[in-house]
Amino acid sequence: MEIQTNFSLKKYNSFKINAIAENFVSVNSVDELVEVLKLKEYPSKYILSGGSNILITKNIKGLVVHINIKGIHEESKKNNITEIVAFAGENWHSLVQWCLKRDLGGIENLSLIPGSVGAAPIQNIGAYGTELKDVLISCDAINRETGKIKTFSNKDCQFKYRDSIFKKNTNYIVVSIKLKLTNKEHYLNINYKGIQDKLDESNIKIPTIQDISSAVIKIRNEKLPDPDKIGNSGSFFKNPIVSIDKIEELKTNFNNVPFYSFHKNKYKIPAAWLIEKAGFKGKTFEDYGVHKDQALVLVNYKSAKGSDILNLSISIQKAVKLIFDIELEAEVSIV
Repeated sequence: MEIQTNFSLKKYNSFKINAIAENFVSVNSVDELVEVLKLKEYPSKYILSGGSNILITKNIKGLVVHINIKGIHEESKKNNITEIVAFAGENWHSLVQWCLKRDLGGIENLSLIPGSVGAAPIQNIGAYGTELKDVLISCDAINRETGKIKTFSNKDCQFKYRDSIFKKNTNYIVVSIKLKLTNKEHYLNINYKGIQDKLDESNIKIPTIQDISSAVIKIRNEKLPDPDKIGNSGSFFKNPIVSIDKIEELKTNFNNVPFYSFHKNKYKIPAAWLIEKAGFKGKTFEDYGVHKDQALVLVNYKSAKGSDILNLSISIQKAVKLIFDIELEAEVSIV
């Protein structure tokens, strides 16, 4: 474990922003993390996981602590349920692949989501009809002040749409998660139309969890830019949740308003549709902009600053508010 100074974070955030950490350390075990948290000479510590859901707008003072704790194992197996534990530094999609190789079902719809396992519960990651909360039993997190581990049950995590207790209470650092997966009789979630379309294209009548994963990967590759090639954080904004009255109001001014049921007379409107209607889809400003195929994705084409992309996101929010009277909330964390 080595503390480095004036360290570039370009490789540690999917936007590829070349921000500088005053000090940087990567921890490879829970013990190392506890040791680093005790370092009084660095009173300011910023915890960095996979870097896929953040926009760094400035250099970071103090100590950046990169969570690189690895490991996946089966905890128990009973009847149709296998419980697994995965540590925070594992790549999320690598975990999905690990499960698929062992025919463990439940997270195949979450294939190819960028980022780390440790960030997954913070965000309650979700896609194509599945959310992490659907399979998470618990997660272990370290208290930054005491260095002690606390186990959070699914209920304790207070999961909501792209939200959890860990977004509000940053005193805890997730170090591992425990998932409940099926090992024989899998529930196949193919309600999302795009998945069924991909299965039909391949003439798959009785899909497996591996088939669903492949369909999701194809959809994501078609719609979303590869962060290894174009800097981005995936979906930048949450899909806003509105009332049926708001839907009816929009219908009077716009044709074919897309929406879908969310919960108790609430509905989601795709943020991408709002952004496209506001005229931002495909717009480029110097070397950053809005992706040409997916308006929900803001991109760094080369060497943009985080502040450039932040200002673009604010412009989009203001335009959507002005045109639709709807507030767009950022899904990424702004640093």
